[in-house]
Amino acid sequence: MGRLDALDLTLSLSRDEEARRLAEAQDRLLYLRLVAGGIFDGGGRLGPPLCLVFEGWDAAGKGGAITRVVASLDPRHVRVVSFAAPTYDEKRHHFLTRFWQHLPGWGGMTILDRSWYGRVLVERVEGFATDEQWTRAYDEINDFERSLAAEGMVLMKFWLHISHEEQL
Repeated sequence: MGRLDALDLTLSLSRDEEARRLAEAQDRLLYLRLVAGGIFDGGGRLGPPLCLVFEGWDAAGKGGAITRVVASLDPRHVRVVSFAAPTYDEKRHHFLTRFWQHLPGWGGMTILDRSWYGRVLVERVEGFATDEQWTRAYDEINDFERSLAAEGMVLMKFWLHISHEEQL
């Protein structure tokens, strides 16, 4: 696995290529959504829960990317949930609790704008989590994701990385 500072951030796509790739990705996502909803399996059985997780630097374009991704989907059948710093009440519970309640069931789809990775990213840097809490969180996150996969969830994770100059 490479380091983010080693990425070539000068790479780009033409507008036409970007539009073509976006359309292809939206078509694939629509197909996945219909399969999960039981439309394409012939028997009307619900497919696995789909969860897309978007993380990245502040101002990396997570919200805009999510908007473009869901543009081809029926908004009645996909839930987008954004997370900020944990509230007072959320801090009274295990850090994964606030995410658990938004995860999709069979046939459902949820897109998360930020996620449990905030525990080892933002909460760690901003001092919202103690050293013990964020260190322990690595294993807890791995166990959490393994349990989701064992229950059949399709978990897709995206990291949006832009240069510091682009952020400004």
